[in-house]
Amino acid sequence: MQDIMMLIQDPAAWVALVTLVVMEVVLGIDNLIFISILTNKLPVEHREKARKVGIGLALIMRLALLGTIAWIIQLTTPVFEAFGHGFSWKDMILIAGGLFLVWKATKEIHHNVDPQEHDEDFIASSATTGFAAAIGQILLLDLVFSVDSIITAVGMTPHLPIMVVAVIAAVTVMLVAATPLANFIERNPSIVMLALAFLLMIGMTLIADGMGFHVPKGYVYVAMAFSALVEMLNMFARNARRRKKASGH
Repeated sequence: MQDIMMLIQDPAAWVALVTLVVMEVVLGIDNLIFISILTNKLPVEHREKARKVGIGLALIMRLALLGTIAWIIQLTTPVFEAFGHGFSWKDMILIAGGLFLVWKATKEIHHNVDPQEHDEDFIASSATTGFAAAIGQILLLDLVFSVDSIITAVGMTPHLPIMVVAVIAAVTVMLVAATPLANFIERNPSIVMLALAFLLMIGMTLIADGMGFHVPKGYVYVAMAFSALVEMLNMFARNARRRKKASGH
């Protein structure tokens, strides 16, 4: 209790907390895009429940991982060397997560480009295993991002309470933003393809990081923000043309 009171009175601890919360929220954007696309494939009555259950279980998993923080730090120790690069368990987790994202995004792009070819198979599989599969995939991807963000957080502060508060705050933001973002993506079909392209880029970034080629996150998020801005301008232009056509001018 005394340690916590000292942290509360320490300005450096507050700066670290705010920085970590912002970092966790920004990193959570990747997760939110994936969750939105994934849950929008479910029947309407199951979507919000899947988001809440998936994000809730992800919070529990992140807090559990924070409890094994000493073990997670050891994941950065190289296990074997290949192509002149020492691969650690963290690298292998990032590569596996990146490959999963690339596979999932490619599959969804294929389905969106040629939906007729896969409709029957998709509807059949969604009816039986959609909810459980969605939860499993949300947790799988969150595990990948959690390991990366926790290792980054350890480099920013040694205080576990600060990390716990930052994780809870970030996941709460995800919980609040998940449904509005998913509804926005569903209402704007062109956004779906853009979001899938983001997932492809994020997947390739994870693979590159795992292979030892670090891509600064700032570059990735600036590219995503620029693409989103261009798409927003396109949406405004389409709406303006639609209103003009409706008014008969």
